[in-house]
Amino acid sequence: MMWTPLPVFKASDGTAYALHGPQGAPAVVLIHGLGLSSQFWEAHLPALSARYRVLTYDLFGHETSAVAREDLSLKVFSEQISGMLQETALGPAHLVGFSIGGMINRRFAMDHPDMLRSLVIVNSPHDRGTDMQAAVEERARKALDKGAMATMAAALDRWFTPEFLTSGTDAPARVTDWRLAADPVSYGQSAWVLAHGVRELIRPSPAIRHPALVITCENDTGSTPDMSHEIASEIAGAQSLIVPKLKHLGMMEDPEAFTAPILKFLNAQPFS
Repeated sequence: MMWTPLPVFKASDGTAYALHGPQGAPAVVLIHGLGLSSQFWEAHLPALSARYRVLTYDLFGHETSAVAREDLSLKVFSEQISGMLQETALGPAHLVGFSIGGMINRRFAMDHPDMLRSLVIVNSPHDRGTDMQAAVEERARKALDKGAMATMAAALDRWFTPEFLTSGTDAPARVTDWRLAADPVSYGQSAWVLAHGVRELIRPSPAIRHPALVITCENDTGSTPDMSHEIASEIAGAQSLIVPKLKHLGMMEDPEAFTAPILKFLNAQPFS
């Protein structure tokens, strides 16, 4: 079932966001990945918004959000969330972040621990090692120099299983359209943040002390199972979960494989 979008609001910094679910319920903020859109979450929204007040939004320079007033960094993306939570008076929130979103919510945990209830970190990178770090940096340079679409074809093969790509799904076209909608400069800067931001999240200081669930897919080559286990090992009490078979965009390929464990985790947290 397709989710019917609700009215989109604009924060004072130009962030486009929407609110779903019952007023007064605990807040959940959903953070999409590089070159994607808040529409990324539509398959997950019916279940999440049945119990929670869910805020979806577009990263700076993505879809209908304005470009940032300064060069992008994890800190700037963290402050984007802080500003929305203050303007909407939603109070402390659970943060669910995909890919770079799982880096942003870790940065937020370090910057604004009093505004956070828990973290769900999905298909998000960590210490890549020398060779993989060099490859990611090269893709980021290509995005900065040649534009967002320069790495698109190779990305689809990394993100979806071959069976899914040949199934007639419109997911690859939607992902392509989302990337095309991104402001080119913002996309390039965001790609650089994705490449370099992990450096400030390894063995985080200050330490992250909130409840956390770390999820990735068995065949995600950029946010590997070993990385997710390592992220969890650096957050006291964190859980890790590996979804079989899927690749980086498993959340689009099999939404229920993610929605169910995310809800189970959120429902286990104090509700008030």
